[in-house]
Amino acid sequence: MEHFDTIVVGAGVSGLTAARLLTRHGRRVLVLEARDRVGGRVSTDHRLGRATDMGASWIHGVTDSPVAAAAEAFGMRTVEFTVGGYQPDSRPIAHYGPDGVRLSAEAAASYVADIHAVDATLRDVVAESAPDASYGDVTEQALAAQGWDEERTQRVREYLEHRSEEQYGAWIDDLAAHGLDDDSIDGDEVVFPDGYDILPRRLAEGLDIRLTHEVSRVLWSPDGVVVDTDFGSFGADTAIVTVPVGVLQSDEFVIEPPLPEPVAGALTGFAMNAFEKVFLRFATKFWDDDVYVIRQQGPEGRWWHSWYDLTALHDEPTLLTFAAGPAAVETLHWSEERIIESVLEQLRRLYGDRVPKPTHVHVTDWQDDPFSHGSYAYMTVGSRTEDHDTLATPIGGVLHLAGEATWTDDPATVPAAMFSGHRAAANVLGRDVPIEDAWAERTATD
Repeated sequence: MEHFDTIVVGAGVSGLTAARLLTRHGRRVLVLEARDRVGGRVSTDHRLGRATDMGASWIHGVTDSPVAAAAEAFGMRTVEFTVGGYQPDSRPIAHYGPDGVRLSAEAAASYVADIHAVDATLRDVVAESAPDASYGDVTEQALAAQGWDEERTQRVREYLEHRSEEQYGAWIDDLAAHGLDDDSIDGDEVVFPDGYDILPRRLAEGLDIRLTHEVSRVLWSPDGVVVDTDFGSFGADTAIVTVPVGVLQSDEFVIEPPLPEPVAGALTGFAMNAFEKVFLRFATKFWDDDVYVIRQQGPEGRWWHSWYDLTALHDEPTLLTFAAGPAAVETLHWSEERIIESVLEQLRRLYGDRVPKPTHVHVTDWQDDPFSHGSYAYMTVGSRTEDHDTLATPIGGVLHLAGEATWTDDPATVPAAMFSGHRAAANVLGRDVPIEDAWAERTATD
């Protein structure tokens, strides 16, 4: 059985960051990856001569972002596209009312002001909420405090429901009251016209990575770890496990002995979401040139309510929408054709016969992915914000968990994955190391 200083399970950004740092600081590291590629939930489709990011797409705020620094070091081209935390304004947004007619500038400003008023109230309501409160509970309390009529209240209620879905792929009553506390956007947001997957491919350079090695068991003891795969077993002094929460919670992935407290308890506070992307490319652009986002209110927007204009990425008319939360669950086993017709029906409410058939379509299927069981993790009702960091508590001096769900500050993002990989590497080394060593050209030594 081959023996290493450290085995990293998972070649996503978290695992690659940890492996690269450890390797550059003199450790012999093996990375085991179940997929036939690196990147995990950073996945880019390069068919048809263009890059389509099926998983992670954005850097949500470039200020002090390690991903932005790594992208710059790797020469990754970026295009500014700031959408914020399902923001209602600050960038050109076309709001359409329940009747399918675009709101006037005055009506849109009034609607946005209502959202800001509720958010101002919501901060205090969330801070004072009970441990078992849902995001739905606190938003209803904040809405009631405004004293509005039902129509006005319903418009903002819909917005808050959609924000829960688009931020975390979860229905508002299933998300913990503090579930959106840690979302932060500092600086412009950017996307990658050449694909996000450049980042993991560059991080993977020079590492010992065994693809298509599906891990079934991690056996740990004070003496070290043994990792079982379909290609045999591997031993190491330490292990860093970076698989998604959905895999950690599955019966197909066994940690033995089972995770101790407080890690085990923290893990139960998370669930994988239902969040899929639908890309539609068109031969001609039928929507307005001056908008980032198209949004519709009312019951017709229950599922398809927001479309993001990605034309600037490849100079080709492109809209991105999301099947999130209940919409993603309901449409999971729909055919691609049925999903597209459902989306086009809503676009035609707003733009009529100007909406043609798309020339190309991409629809993701993360819920059925056996190596993730969803797109990313969210806090379930009753969980606590600190559960993120608790997941990363070192176990027995030999086992470490990392990944986007283990980082409290802006979880469910690629920066969170990178930061968590850095922390795990530092814990294995027993000292801090510069995160910049993960992408620096020079080779660091002890």
